Amino acid sequence: MAEQGSVLVTFDIVGEGFKHTMEVPASAEFGQLKVELAAALNISPDQIGLLVGGAAPEDSMSLEKAGHTASVDIQAQLSVALPPLAQDKEYKMPDEIDVTVNFENGQQPRTIKVQIVRDLRKKNYLGGFRNRKTNLIYHHGSTQTIPERRDYGDVSNKNHRETQTYTTKTRSQQTTRENGTQMSRPDLYMDDSADREVAARKYFNASMLAELRLRKTVVIQCYWRGYVARKRAWNLRERLFVKQEEAQEGEKNRRIEAEARHKQEIERRMHPRTFDDFEILYNELENWRQHETQRINNAGMEERERLAALAQLLHKETKLLQTIDRLKLSANKENREQRIKSVLELMAAPKKWQMSDGEVAEVHTPFTTRAKELLELHRGLDLPKLTIDERLDVLLHVKWTVKEFDCNLTREIVDLIDREADLLNRGRSEDSLGGLRKRITNLFLQFIETPEFNPESARFQKVPRDLMMRQNVQPIGAATHGLS
Repeated sequence: MAEQGSVLVTFDIVGEGFKHTMEVPASAEFGQLKVELAAALNISPDQIGLLVGGAAPEDSMSLEKAGHTASVDIQAQLSVALPPLAQDKEYKMPDEIDVTVNFENGQQPRTIKVQIVRDLRKKNYLGGFRNRKTNLIYHHGSTQTIPERRDYGDVSNKNHRETQTYTTKTRSQQTTRENGTQMSRPDLYMDDSADREVAARKYFNASMLAELRLRKTVVIQCYWRGYVARKRAWNLRERLFVKQEEAQEGEKNRRIEAEARHKQEIERRMHPRTFDDFEILYNELENWRQHETQRINNAGMEERERLAALAQLLHKETKLLQTIDRLKLSANKENREQRIKSVLELMAAPKKWQMSDGEVAEVHTPFTTRAKELLELHRGLDLPKLTIDERLDVLLHVKWTVKEFDCNLTREIVDLIDREADLLNRGRSEDSLGGLRKRITNLFLQFIETPEFNPESARFQKVPRDLMMRQNVQPIGAATHGLS
């Protein structure tokens, strides 16, 4: 709220979604209000259009005369007219510029005025260098230098007829070096402080040249043969190193494979799954029994002690056989669950076709979609530790699915689902419902494996379809018609 004797004005800038609030005296005029607002927004007062109560007030009118008393908040609309952007003017090069030169030796930077020479010709690249530390490219100094204008003087004699028609002759000569000499004269001073005497070397004939070539050839051959020998030695060392690396890698792989086989053998004995695993256990048990029997018979015991030891050995063998049988039951259960899971997943898998471009197209048919829905329901029935509401929801979905068909199998599934729902509502524990739930799961699995309910399961039938027709999966009408 505004203080006593002042007005709180809220300006809403049209089209910008921005609001600006100011607290001004009630005796302030609207013109003064525009000036303060322009200073706050950093614009010109002429660019501001003000509307209060839907009308534009005069600049000389105060807030009190407009009916806005003190300690009352008012709302105003503000429109800002921005001047058009100035067109980009053509760039004009200045006559001189200030260049700051930084020194790397610690001196203070200096500012130098550089005169600008306007030259419209293309700058020639006359060489330069690049600083490796800063990657800056520096051009040759003559690139920034005004070319020298040569004055050849009077050239009128070069255009004379005798000059243009003079008969010239071409002569060839072969010299090792162009030189000249200047003899001293009385009227000429010559500085001979840097002169030196040069004497002719020994004459170098053809035989000496041949000897020099032979000597240098031998030196070159020495260096070349040394290079070839070093290269050969390096290749031999490299092949030896590669061979050692391969041997170490092979030894490491063999050790890893041996450890993996050892772990696999231990796993096969601790958690057997296949027929071969149990065959190994039975063979090892038999070998152990024979070894222990032979040890007891060869120990030189009395007959009574020997019979007691054999009885104890028999007891141990019986315990071990019972343990193997329990492992076999557990393995059969897990193998059955894994087999059922893989078959149901194969039923729900999409169809695959090889396209002409080499890509593989995956398509879901109505049969695979149906199989996928049944797979999800079967997984829901096997989920442990569900709440009562979640379990009832799964049972309800299964009940709706099987009630689409009317036969003995579906009626039995519905009756069992209703029984479990009633027991859950009565507060029975999950342990007491284990057998009932297993029976529902097995019957629903039989429902999934029936082609009348799941057409995709026909591909996984191992016997002819006629032999698979069972009484409990036939519709009630068909069964009654057959009996009649």
